[in-house]
Amino acid sequence: MIRVIVPGATGKMGGAITRLVCLERDMELAGVTERKNHPCLGSDIGPLLGLGKKGIGLSDDLSAIIDRADVLIDFTTPEATITHLKLALQAKKGMVIGTTGFESYHLQQLKEASTTIPIVSAPNMAVGVNLLLKLVKEAAAVLGEYYDCEIVEAHHHHKHDAPSGTALRLAKVAAETLGRDLEKVGTYSRKGMIGPRSREEIGISVIRGGDVVGDHTVFFLGEGERLELTHRASSREIFARGALRAARFVSQAAPGLYDMGDVLGLNES
Repeated sequence: MIRVIVPGATGKMGGAITRLVCLERDMELAGVTERKNHPCLGSDIGPLLGLGKKGIGLSDDLSAIIDRADVLIDFTTPEATITHLKLALQAKKGMVIGTTGFESYHLQQLKEASTTIPIVSAPNMAVGVNLLLKLVKEAAAVLGEYYDCEIVEAHHHHKHDAPSGTALRLAKVAAETLGRDLEKVGTYSRKGMIGPRSREEIGISVIRGGDVVGDHTVFFLGEGERLELTHRASSREIFARGALRAARFVSQAAPGLYDMGDVLGLNES
């Protein structure tokens, strides 16, 4: 039995993950947390998520319950995730991290922690998106410099970060395959008399509105033809199911920093 703690358990993703954990035969919900001053602290998490009573109260102190867990599944905020990471490192508990919006120094902390504990960190844990990453790599390798690469992503109006972590990951995969540095060739806005598009450029465009769960399209545009690779998410449950697959992986993995390609076997040669 894999014992799971879910920080941010009443949020959109945290709630979806918590519900699924409660339904899995090989998993046990060991604890749930929320931010300090959350109005539901102390309440049984079951009724809060439309489930029956679970006997697990919503806590604001991860340090008090972390010893109950085998794995933490964290889809919160960069600052909160790093706080949770420090506690997981002290307690030597593995983590599944779906948080986006990390800065470079956050990523360095994840890398350092992974020398002691196993961590799966991915901006998108949907199986289809991670297959898309592999397809983008293969397409970029075949089409090469003769096709322009552009990425368009759309999300709901509540999303805080832009571009999405998934769009950035797609752009990075394309750039690395093409032998380019995304920091130098990434283009995030166009306005006015900007001149012709450079061959090296990789454009990333952002749409925000309504209740869009998440759409990502990678365009390879050549002379006389274009290839479009698209993933559309219609439910957050796909991300939650991917997170549970990652938790199973982490529960048996050696220390290291992994992504969903490792979980799904897509990184194998």
